Amino acid sequence: MAAKSESVRDAARAPAQAPTTLAKPGAVLRAQRRKHGWTLAEVSARTGLPLSTLSKIENDKMSLTFDKLLRLSSGLEVDISALFNGETSGDGFKGGSGRRSIIRAGEGKAIETPNYSHLYPAWELLNKRIIPIVAEAHARSLEEFGELIRHPGEEYAFVIEGEVDLYTSLYAPVRLKAGDSIYFDSGMGHAYIAVGEGPCRILSLNSAPETQLIAASAGQPRAEAPRRVPAATAKRKRS
Repeated sequence: MAAKSESVRDAARAPAQAPTTLAKPGAVLRAQRRKHGWTLAEVSARTGLPLSTLSKIENDKMSLTFDKLLRLSSGLEVDISALFNGETSGDGFKGGSGRRSIIRAGEGKAIETPNYSHLYPAWELLNKRIIPIVAEAHARSLEEFGELIRHPGEEYAFVIEGEVDLYTSLYAPVRLKAGDSIYFDSGMGHAYIAVGEGPCRILSLNSAPETQLIAASAGQPRAEAPRRVPAATAKRKRS
């Protein structure tokens, strides 16, 4: 009897094991496809996952790696937590998560490209609604920059240091000095060109997914061209 009492007390003192949480993305995938009218082929294009994989996911016949969960949450425009609880609200969030990230000076994910030095603060937070970037512009001319870049969403830019010329495919260039800011549709081709010899740093807030921002700034070929005065018009003005 004493031995039995000891075992009961030991069991009571033992910490309870947390239940294993498995991702349940099938219901979320179906719900988002119904909501947006997407076909599996369209979801495949958005996520980069094969049709056969998506079909298995939708029927809960496949467990996913973290990489695939991340691609699925980004493509479906839902928080990754929704893939675990199997439910989404209208905006892809079941409720406020109360998350936060404190970033000290110089911290973040650094990504170097020919035209920019990018620092992504709060890199560890996934599926953010707003993507903050501290960028230092390197190009001193549009010819040096090359093709304009573009990405989905909208962008707010605040000049922290120096001066910058913002070129876009629809508007004439605009010069911004330290303390100036601009809000624009980043679906337009655009380029930040540093003015002068000193450093030029910009705080940019973007609504596009982080992966698309990184791909756009990596120098992928773009068809956009900046707005220029047509040659015929320029000749008439000179004459």
